Amino acid sequence: MSKTTLKDLKARRSIRSYKSEQIKDEELDAILEAGTWAPTGMGSQGVVIVAVQNKTVLSKIQKLNADVLKDPKAKPFYGAPTVVNVFVDKSKPTPVENGNLVIGNLLNAAAAIGVGSCYVYRAKEVFASEDGKALTKKWGLGKDFEAAGHVLLGYAAEAPKAAARKDGYIIKVK
Repeated sequence: MSKTTLKDLKARRSIRSYKSEQIKDEELDAILEAGTWAPTGMGSQGVVIVAVQNKTVLSKIQKLNADVLKDPKAKPFYGAPTVVNVFVDKSKPTPVENGNLVIGNLLNAAAAIGVGSCYVYRAKEVFASEDGKALTKKWGLGKDFEAAGHVLLGYAAEAPKAAARKDGYIIKVK
């Protein structure tokens, strides 16, 4: 593993405040491509990534997420101009793990190129709603697909510090 990779992994933080400026197309493309190279159970590639930059659609998904929180005033996407929704094919091996590996690649790739990111849960509930199902149908996703998570992308308006790593995080058995 290169020293640059280790540095990027250690420096990545969850960003919860974004500038309004949209990320560049080439940055988005690089991040999305990194997601496609995540390992999947038995090489199934049973994941679909839906990147949303359309403000109307993004606002609708954010509202659905706030509804899951039961807080209509919540802004769970923190002003991010891009929201990537990761869906997994439940008929493929290890769908939950597949989705989370893709999400990890997306987060780490974003950090490596200077784009802020945050993993937001509740996507499963968002896209299980009637409005959420209508969006997935519009995007051509069949009934075997379920949402794994949202990945927020944008330029950070903050620089959070890392928490110290806990004692006992690693156990070595030789």
